[in-house]
Amino acid sequence: MSALSLSTSILELPLVHPFTIARGSSQTARTVVFRVSWNGLEGLGETAPIARYGESADSVAAYFEKHPLRGDDPYLLEELLSQDIPPAARCGLDIALHDLIGKDCGKPLYRLLGLDPSKTPLTSFTIGIADPETTLRKVSELGNHPVMKLKLGSGATATQIETVELIRSKYAGTIRIDANEGWSADQAVNILGELARFDIEFCEQPIPAGHPDQLRFVRERSKIPIVTDEDSRTAGDLPALFGCVDGINVKLVKTGGIRGALKMIHTARALKFKIMLGCMVESQILSTAAAHLSPLVDWADIDGPFLTKDDPFSGITYERGKIVLPDGPGLGVREGRHCVGM
Repeated sequence: MSALSLSTSILELPLVHPFTIARGSSQTARTVVFRVSWNGLEGLGETAPIARYGESADSVAAYFEKHPLRGDDPYLLEELLSQDIPPAARCGLDIALHDLIGKDCGKPLYRLLGLDPSKTPLTSFTIGIADPETTLRKVSELGNHPVMKLKLGSGATATQIETVELIRSKYAGTIRIDANEGWSADQAVNILGELARFDIEFCEQPIPAGHPDQLRFVRERSKIPIVTDEDSRTAGDLPALFGCVDGINVKLVKTGGIRGALKMIHTARALKFKIMLGCMVESQILSTAAAHLSPLVDWADIDGPFLTKDDPFSGITYERGKIVLPDGPGLGVREGRHCVGM
C-alpha cells in the first residue's frame, strides 16, 4: 500500500459578470484545488475560503505546507480530518478523500451515502447587486430557469424594493432574496413587509450574525420566511437559532466538508428547520461535491457553474434547473469543460 500524499494549487476563476453582494464586489473567484494520491488513484477536492470566515486561499495553502497529513489510510477519516484543522482547509481535504474513497470502491459518492440521485432539488440562480439595466439583462439571461436568488442589502430601501418590483414584472418564477447581513432588524421588518406582495419564497440572513433574538424579532413580524447563512456555520450553531428562523443554509466550506455538512443536515432535521444547500463562487469540484448531498435537503443554491467561466473541470449538469449528478466513481468530476445547461 502506497503512502497518502497531498498537493494543493490555487485556482483563479474569472466570473461571467462582476459579482456584488452587501459586503463587496469581485470579478474573479479564488479557490484551492486539492489532489490526494494513493495506490495509483487521485482524489480531487476544493475549497473556496472567504475573509468573512477568517480564511483565504493563501492561508489554506500555507496550512498544509506546515501540517502534513496525519496518516496514510484514506479511510481513517476521523484521524485525517481532525477538528483542529481550520474549516475551509478541512473542507478541501475532506472532499478529496471522499472522491478517492469513491474511486477506490468504484461507486459514485451518492451511492456510498445511500442517496437517490433522482431526488435532487431545483437550484436557484444568483443575481448580484447591480443597477436596474444590468439587473434586467441578467434576468433575461436566466431564460426559463425556474428559481432566482436576488442579492439585496445595499443601497436605499426604496431602491431595493423597486428592484424587486422591476424583476417581478419580468420574471414569473420563484424568487428568493439574500441580504448578506445588510439590514438592521427594524429595516428588515420594513423591507420584508413591502416585499411580501411579490411572492418571495424566503429571505436569507437579513441582519448581522450573532443576534438570534433580533432574528426572532424579524421572523415574528415577517410574512416571508427567514433563513440563516452567516449565523449557521456548523451544527453547533443551530440550537441557539431554534424558534428564531425557519431554515438554515449549509455550505461545505463553513462545515469543514461533507462530514460536517451531514452532521449539520441531521441536526437541522432534528430541530425541524428547513434546509438549503448552498455554495460559494467556486469550480465544478466543490459544487459537485455539495450536489451529492442535495437529495437530503429542501432547497439548493448550487449555481457556481453558472457564475464562472473557463472552469477547467466538469461535473454536475442541470435540466430546467434540476441538478443532475454525474455517475462516475467518487465525485464524478473530470478535468475538461463542458456545457452545464440551465
